[in-house]
Amino acid sequence: MAKIGVALSISASEVHAALRRLALSRLVSSDVDGSRPLADRVEEFLVHGVKYAFPAKRGEVTRGLPTSYAAPPLSRYIDAGSDPPPVWPFSEGEQRGVSLEPLYRTVPTAALRDQVLYELLALIDALRAGRVRERQIAEQELLARIRRQPYNDLSPEISIRRTSKQYRPPHDFFCASPRPLPSDA
Repeated sequence: MAKIGVALSISASEVHAALRRLALSRLVSSDVDGSRPLADRVEEFLVHGVKYAFPAKRGEVTRGLPTSYAAPPLSRYIDAGSDPPPVWPFSEGEQRGVSLEPLYRTVPTAALRDQVLYELLALIDALRAGRVRERQIAEQELLARIRRQPYNDLSPEISIRRTSKQYRPPHDFFCASPRPLPSDA
């Protein structure tokens, strides 16, 4: 739990409390090997519930870290135009934009440590605060990434399961080159 806490910039007790809330919500299953996400339920919650459980709160123009359509991977598909992009308020951020309250106060710090986590959180923000097209693309991208990963590793740095074996995603998972828009199929 301490490793997860360090990777997410939260304390081990916060990780433990979060896992208990996830188990209570039946989004993870606990067994002797640790906590295992229940993929179908997690997908349903992320796509349909996260915007209600964690409503998007926009603020003033500030300096921060780009999120939603302004961050990878959606920034490859969606042109921000002349509007200020959504950003997580962050004193060390280099982008000016409209503040969007992150899911948790340490999100910008954790996102800078782990590109995979950053992209997943930006996709979730697009589901929380995006327009229809942004939400559709974010849903397809997020589900593809979740389904491509083993249950215990959405990020190579964070393992919920207590094992000594660390999963390494395939090279193309980190590929930064633009891809065509996800299919509607």
